[in-house]
Amino acid sequence: MKHVIFGGDGFVGRHLAKKLVADGEEVLVADIVKSELPHYASARFVHCDVTEPAAVAAVPIAAEDMVYNLSAKMLSPIQVRAKRHDFFYPVNYFGTENIIHAMDKAGAPNLVHFTTDMIYGHTVTYPMTEEHPVSPLGEYGQSKLDTEILAGKWREKGMNISLFRPRLIIGPGRLGILEKLFKLIDHNLPVPMIGSGKNPYQFISVFDCAEAARLAWKAGVPNEAYNLGSLNPPPVKKLLGDLIKHAGSKSILIPTPGWAVKRTLDLLDALNMPLMDPEQYLIADEECVLDVSKGARQLGWVPQHRDEDMLIAAYSEYRNKLSGAAGKVAPHAQPAE
Repeated sequence: MKHVIFGGDGFVGRHLAKKLVADGEEVLVADIVKSELPHYASARFVHCDVTEPAAVAAVPIAAEDMVYNLSAKMLSPIQVRAKRHDFFYPVNYFGTENIIHAMDKAGAPNLVHFTTDMIYGHTVTYPMTEEHPVSPLGEYGQSKLDTEILAGKWREKGMNISLFRPRLIIGPGRLGILEKLFKLIDHNLPVPMIGSGKNPYQFISVFDCAEAARLAWKAGVPNEAYNLGSLNPPPVKKLLGDLIKHAGSKSILIPTPGWAVKRTLDLLDALNMPLMDPEQYLIADEECVLDVSKGARQLGWVPQHRDEDMLIAAYSEYRNKLSGAAGKVAPHAQPAE
């Protein structure tokens, strides 16, 4: 058998591919780009745009292969409201559909597929288990929820599909919305928080995501959904305060009335001048913490990286990029792989 990773050159995919190659597994990466990564000395690459059915059908999938879908359009860069559906759905939903159809034609039943915690929407119960009600607040979350519904239909036809719902994934190679935060801190500017900052904020390391995907394969690809998040996330105020201290910045944290900030951001979004995606700011002051115990019980997966360390590592990478030393994060700051 081989491991076919759609989106395998991307943020999570490249770490999964590296892990599997290190395990001595045969790996085929299917993606629209090929980066200069050392593991391509052992892994095969096939150019593939998942939005094109013919391109996906051309990927050599065999019946015994393990397939992973890590292709996705994310919330960054921010899209104006009118463009969100056409931005997210071609890759997130129709790309997934194309992959599943190609697997079905090949007789390959095993898929690991990443969705998002944003399928949940507002916090109803705390912490959020995989049984939490689903009510996405935007097109990104809805596109991912629709793939879970699609997966349910194919499970009934005999496929094994493990679903992962990660919190905000951070690690080397992705800054996204964090870059705005880091710029404020670098310029010693006030850092506004949506709400009091007393609510916890939970990340998930890219390394922990890759390991979860590997363990799902090892466990026989259970027909289950799993939350992915850190353990014991700290309050926003402490998380940001520790980062400001680490950076030696004079920035101060400014609590704000959450409702007022949200209404202001709603207005800017309606005027096609979004500063954040609604799916981000509408829950920013809520206790959105995922219960990840199911993954521990069924897969033996336990997150290894703390939110504080992940954020400082991301900041260190940002600073190194500014100084022309991209990727050379100090060993003590970068989460161990």
